[in-house]
Amino acid sequence: MSSILINTTRRTRKATAISTRWSKILLSVLTAVLFPLAAHAQQPSTAVLAAPRLQTLVPANDPPQTYRVLAYHDIRDNVRESFKTWPEATAVDTQDLVQQLSWIDQNGYRPVSLQQIMDARAGKKPLPEKAILLTFDDGFESVYTKVFPLLKQFNYPAVIAIVGDWIQTPPNSAVQFGDIQVPRSAFVNWDEVREMVGSGLIEVASHSHSLHQGIITNPQGNLMPAAVSRSYEAKNSQNSQYESDAAYAKRVKADLLRSSKLIERETGKRPRVIVWPYGANNRIANQLAAEVGMPISLNLEPGPNTTEDDPTRIRRSLVVFDTGLAGLTQLLRQPASYDGIEQPLERVIHVDLDYVYDDDPLVQEANLSKLLDRIYRLHPSTVYLQAFSDPDGDGVADALYFPNRNMPMRSDLFTRVAWQLQTRVGVRVFAWMPVMAFKLPAAHPAATHLVQTMPGAPASASQNRYLRLSPFDPVARQAITEIYEDLGKHAIFAGVLFHDDATLSDYEDASPAALAVYRDQWKLKGSLQDIRNDPQARRNWTTQKTAYLNAFTLHLASTLRNYQPALQTARNIYAQPVLNPDAEDWFAQTLPSFLAAYDYTAIMAMPYMEGAADPTLWLDQLMNKVKQTPGALRTTVFELQSRDWKTGQPIPTKVLAAQMRQLHSAGARNLGYYPDDFHSNQPEEKIIKPEISVETHPVRK
Repeated sequence: MSSILINTTRRTRKATAISTRWSKILLSVLTAVLFPLAAHAQQPSTAVLAAPRLQTLVPANDPPQTYRVLAYHDIRDNVRESFKTWPEATAVDTQDLVQQLSWIDQNGYRPVSLQQIMDARAGKKPLPEKAILLTFDDGFESVYTKVFPLLKQFNYPAVIAIVGDWIQTPPNSAVQFGDIQVPRSAFVNWDEVREMVGSGLIEVASHSHSLHQGIITNPQGNLMPAAVSRSYEAKNSQNSQYESDAAYAKRVKADLLRSSKLIERETGKRPRVIVWPYGANNRIANQLAAEVGMPISLNLEPGPNTTEDDPTRIRRSLVVFDTGLAGLTQLLRQPASYDGIEQPLERVIHVDLDYVYDDDPLVQEANLSKLLDRIYRLHPSTVYLQAFSDPDGDGVADALYFPNRNMPMRSDLFTRVAWQLQTRVGVRVFAWMPVMAFKLPAAHPAATHLVQTMPGAPASASQNRYLRLSPFDPVARQAITEIYEDLGKHAIFAGVLFHDDATLSDYEDASPAALAVYRDQWKLKGSLQDIRNDPQARRNWTTQKTAYLNAFTLHLASTLRNYQPALQTARNIYAQPVLNPDAEDWFAQTLPSFLAAYDYTAIMAMPYMEGAADPTLWLDQLMNKVKQTPGALRTTVFELQSRDWKTGQPIPTKVLAAQMRQLHSAGARNLGYYPDDFHSNQPEEKIIKPEISVETHPVRK
């Protein structure tokens, strides 16, 4: 077959459409939902509790020189009762802490100091087996009245993280703690800190001076973590400004330096550790911390660490009010992956922001509310959320939904919707982005640097192909990279879904930049026609293009990880390369290479788009092909179509639900659908919820 028609009509929408992952932030949302707001803290107590004898657990299969880090916060007597006056989901009951420390002692775990970890990293004395670092954030008074006596009793070292702004609050004043004010007495004072440091058990880390708060990041007023977010300032209706890179770096560095100097002044020792508020960090923030003397960074990504790991990415498992002993044993066995689950079961709803957008801000907010309410009711695990604007439905980005340097911004909408979905609804959000299909402004230097079809190709070779910037062209690559960089700077999200535009046919790319790569890097000789006529050269050309596109998407993911360190990846693959390996020639896509490159491979399991005479049989054939690759089902998302773009009609929800059950019964773990029309209740909620909701699939591993 010499060409393939890629059907872009699945992206067709109405041209005028009706329009942690930060762990501690999500827990704050949970707190607000579970417990009423209050204005006063529980007064500390110093009750002494007996520790029970506990069972031994088989340890996790961690590599040598592994250590785990536990993140605690406030410790309270009768923690659940305390929520009546001060709800805080990260608080832990005193009895639970005693039991957990006793369990650690009796099961062969060895709490170590940060210095022991650094010594082992430097090749000095190795760590003991089952090493644990204990950390206590925020500088609550309970770290002195409850934790410190226990640490002395067990002879356990720990790190405490102090917020400068809070500890410097004058006595008898209130501390602004999130949305509420709490008494200054709820936090330690410097005399207590100095006593703990003097014991030799405690190391003081910075928890920033004033970054433990949210700042306004968009016109709608969303508050996002100050350490990683660019602020937004609306001086008046005609004058607004996003924080520049230089201003962001200056603000964060000044805060960290202030915190460091304060701790040094009060304790006599400058901190070497930054414990990021909410666990929110990025490459730039870590570099700034290192510049002021804090090269060690602790986050809230669960899983083990080794002495060979990057010290700016030390993982910590968060202990909360209901962790208990059973939860602790799970925390100490979590793999180093998203939320401590190696591959969580995925139920995905693929959402067009073009359905939310409206020129009228009030209508747009109403649309957003409808979407949030619907996603909350349906309760999927993940939303693939459009970050680009495609009002004409041709699959090409005409504008973007986030601030950027290269294209028009239709509205700063992605930042807001992604944040609301994560913090209000509790789902993961993957930014759905083109790889190459960007329609740059005509004056842009890369606007005409497009994928080209070779001379002499049949007319069908260009039909239904996306307009795409050439990934071989340095100017185009730079523009695309900058677009992804700007996305990473301005929004917070769990992953990226690479659009289905990243394809090259057996007649592409014939641009000058591509030809130079074929000749100079791939050592392919002759014209494209010569390459096509030589079976071995053609095969080499095809596999090189597949690998090149994969590498380019991984480069874009790496760019995003500078700002989203725990980012996961997914990429759409057409069904034909799965059903017929020879189709790599027409797509530059293969299932094995996708499975190796990405966290998730989202197969476009869309029988109506593919013109299948028997959709049920077609889905069975697709499933059987996937099953032929061992382990493929763990990371493959079968993305069904909820609309028949050829007829312009929705797929009956009962049919869609039956298809999802069919795939699930055949072994599919991860399912989703596109699109979701929340305006028209398509698919119908009552029918689709049992198939798409993780509420109905309690086993997530």
